[in-house]
Amino acid sequence: MGHPVGKVAALAGVTVRTLHHYDEIGLLRPSGRTPSGYRSYGDDDLDRLQRILFYRELGFPLETIATLVDDPGIDADAHLERQRELLVARMGELGRMVAAVDRVMEARAMGNALTPEEKFEVFGGFQEPDGYAEEAAQRWGSTPEWQGAPALSKEDLAAGEAARQDWVGRLNAVLDAGAAPDSTDATDLAEEHRVMLGRVMGECSYETQQRIGELYVTEPVQLGFLIREDEQRPGAGAFVRDAIRANAVRRG
Repeated sequence: MGHPVGKVAALAGVTVRTLHHYDEIGLLRPSGRTPSGYRSYGDDDLDRLQRILFYRELGFPLETIATLVDDPGIDADAHLERQRELLVARMGELGRMVAAVDRVMEARAMGNALTPEEKFEVFGGFQEPDGYAEEAAQRWGSTPEWQGAPALSKEDLAAGEAARQDWVGRLNAVLDAGAAPDSTDATDLAEEHRVMLGRVMGECSYETQQRIGELYVTEPVQLGFLIREDEQRPGAGAFVRDAIRANAVRRG
């Protein structure tokens, strides 16, 4: 027996618009339709939605979730085991964070001032990973951006977000039209992307932009800063990376 889209949205705590979006990008296609043509979800669809939402809650971008849930080598039990491991790890991190906040609150209530060392010591396992600073310096140390980003006003940030939303809308239109990453439309978008980065970073060379484009594929979480979860199309990260490469060649 199928479940209507409104009921599924209410059960899962998501919006109908979200379910429509998942259908449009092929992440969760309902297995049936009502006589009136409305989406209808079966039990297998609900199981898939549950897996999707677990991964989404863990911070995975939709592009990565699509790859995970479609992996033929992982069955439902394996998905649950993986998700449980990730959730337990997160619980440990959150527990340490709660303890840190409690310690600061207790110190303030008793009028005790924490030393600079104690202020950061309370975060326990939240220090930078080993080698992070060295890796960041290796990636960006030779670029002008490393010297510091310009100060941005609230108006600058609002204008930047409006520009980002407009850019993403046009990117998705190009993706939906099936254009190639080296097409004029795609490379024009890549050039706009470089200009947008420059407004935030102070300057963005083609070399730096290509490094950032690689992160959209090798570190998919970075893609979420550019394209929000409900805006993403499957393959968007690789498309943007390839368009950036093509634009660098085009611009010489």
